[in-house]
Amino acid sequence: MPITPFHFGPGAALHAAAPAQVSFLAFCAANVLIDIEPLYFMLTHQDRLHRFFHTCVGALLVALATVVLFLACQRVARRVRLPDPFGWQSLGHRALALGAATGSASHIVLDSVMHADITPFAPFSDANPLLRMISLPALHGFCVACGAVALVVLGIRRLMQRSEN
Repeated sequence: MPITPFHFGPGAALHAAAPAQVSFLAFCAANVLIDIEPLYFMLTHQDRLHRFFHTCVGALLVALATVVLFLACQRVARRVRLPDPFGWQSLGHRALALGAATGSASHIVLDSVMHADITPFAPFSDANPLLRMISLPALHGFCVACGAVALVVLGIRRLMQRSEN
């Protein structure tokens, strides 16, 4: 299933570890953009779902597109009053870039472990050395555990900020 929330767990953990340096929003946006590809191929009833954007080259382009889209939206938001949930309008270039890059790269790694139709190193190689490196339950457990740890860390951080005020 495309656009799975399992991918967001590691991003939440990265953001919890370095909230000012890694944008969780950009991480999630890059993941969603990458998964538009298999969604399209599912809707058009094609066999191979994970193609160009599920390669290292494609993921790099998705990361760049994610940053460009955020920056364009931020520019529009300076001229037109737009809602600012989660403070997306004030995200810095570095946090956007790190969030988008880690989001797209981790997506390729996680999906390469799980899906046989991915060739992460194309066009240089058709091999997928990550396929079934760990079991699916272990992979999903890792993603959920990352998300759970992130929620705990972010919750503790919020409680500490409230007690300081």
